Amino acid sequence: MKTGLKKSENTTEIYFNEASPVIEIRTYNTDLKNRLTEYAERFPVLRKLIDEDAEQGYKEFIIRKGRFCFRLTAPYSEERRDKARQLAMESNASDRLK
Repeated sequence: MKTGLKKSENTTEIYFNEASPVIEIRTYNTDLKNRLTEYAERFPVLRKLIDEDAEQGYKEFIIRKGRFCFRLTAPYSEERRDKARQLAMESNASDRLK
């Protein structure tokens, strides 16, 4: 969807504090919007859509704490990267399709 906003203006904002039992999420990210919308349909008690602006392209949700998380991952070591690269080359099916 074209909104007229620059890519740098299409942000995801996550608000929460220690006192509130919910997290507020406002996002322009299509994948995250779809995932949260699907979650809302499956578990309406835990999450709901509170605002949507089709013209601007964002959706705003509230979700109970403990239902939303993000994770930090350590970077791959060179050794792990090399093993993954080798495994990918060994399992590449493009040679077998010819």
